[in-house]
Amino acid sequence: MQNHDSATEFSPAFTWGVATSAYQIEGAAAVDGRGPSIWDTFTHTPGKIIDGSTGDVACDHYHRYAEDIDIIASLNVSAYRFSISWSRVQPLGYGAWNEKGFEFYSNLIARLAEKNILAHVTLYHWDLPQGLQDQGGWLHRDTPARFADYAAEVARRFGNRVATIATHNEPWCTANLGFGNGQFAPGIANTAASIQVSHHLLLSHGWAMKAMRQALQKIDSSAKLGIVLNQWTAMPATDSAADKAEAEWEYARSVQWFMDPIFKGRYPQKALDRMDMSKFDVHANDMADIQQPIDFLGVNYYFRSFISTDNPPKKPEGKLGFTDMGWEIYPDGLTDLLLQLNEEYKDLPPIYITENGMAVADQIVDGKIHDQARIDYVRLHLNALQKAIEQGVNVQGYFYWSLLDNFEWNSGYAKRFGLVYVDYDTQERTLKDSALWYRDFVGTQRLSRAE
Repeated sequence: MQNHDSATEFSPAFTWGVATSAYQIEGAAAVDGRGPSIWDTFTHTPGKIIDGSTGDVACDHYHRYAEDIDIIASLNVSAYRFSISWSRVQPLGYGAWNEKGFEFYSNLIARLAEKNILAHVTLYHWDLPQGLQDQGGWLHRDTPARFADYAAEVARRFGNRVATIATHNEPWCTANLGFGNGQFAPGIANTAASIQVSHHLLLSHGWAMKAMRQALQKIDSSAKLGIVLNQWTAMPATDSAADKAEAEWEYARSVQWFMDPIFKGRYPQKALDRMDMSKFDVHANDMADIQQPIDFLGVNYYFRSFISTDNPPKKPEGKLGFTDMGWEIYPDGLTDLLLQLNEEYKDLPPIYITENGMAVADQIVDGKIHDQARIDYVRLHLNALQKAIEQGVNVQGYFYWSLLDNFEWNSGYAKRFGLVYVDYDTQERTLKDSALWYRDFVGTQRLSRAE
């Protein structure tokens, strides 16, 4: 395979990884004491998932983790980002811990260590224990307190064995897709609820940071603590005042809505101006609690937001095409976003690109998967990332999403993001061309630093 990438040299300390999440790959939904999560409930509700599937088996990673880690090791990466299923380690989200659940993650982390792969843990990738949802879930102020308890327990047990712990993955999705339009679990379509949930998610992040810091002080731990946010630039379709104003509002209500409380201790005024805050419950110390120092910021980037006030709205040209999710391929947006963050938030901690990847309608032909489009996608985004680094943005790692084809939320198994093809009938794994390319690219990067 040709190497077009000689120009893209990353620093010797740069982290290369792959990422997954618990509900999307683990399966074993009712094994060894795991309690149901809101995604178990949601997927078993008819009409919620496009292909009618569930995560009951998924990639059966719970039983195949050793094989999957061997695959990760074969890719030359130095890091693996995964999430813990809260209801696997605490079936109700409160009360008793499930030792069998913790044993699974302990074994997983041990296997990674054997292969010299650093563990990057996410505490919450959307799978709230159903036991907490039954008591009000993220709409209830008690849930952030329960989350802090859970975070402290994970930190206490694993804090000296992992590289990083992120509180949340993409709280924007939990708030806006779980509650705003209801297309994700728990499936509640209510704008006022989504605003309140976003606040409780941020509050739970702040409380968890405090609880983890206290836990880590008691053990010999160098684990870095942070959060993972999905972000995008918002670009007006035209130079009209209406499009520009709408783009500013979109950026404020999505990116700044989560960044400003963490880094500035307040919500963005541009967003507040257009929201009904009358039912919004914020207590006196909440903003100070949210504004905890973090050691890293995870950024997930897939596409830009293209804003048109026309009816029907203008669509982006998509000069580089669209992914199988229908998302525009726009690598320049990654450079633009990182430069914008760097300008807007002084003293940002180191950034990891914790997710970036592409769904392709992959097919096996003679035992191989030729996914050149995915290779091109990753190469273009790494070049865009390099441009941001050259202009002073402190990015310290890149995680491809995802290691494996998996359960793609409300799209079910119809969309494939993996470097590794999964035959869901046999659970056979097959490395795609993109996996071989990424292996060689990362290998070259790591080799060049060793010279």
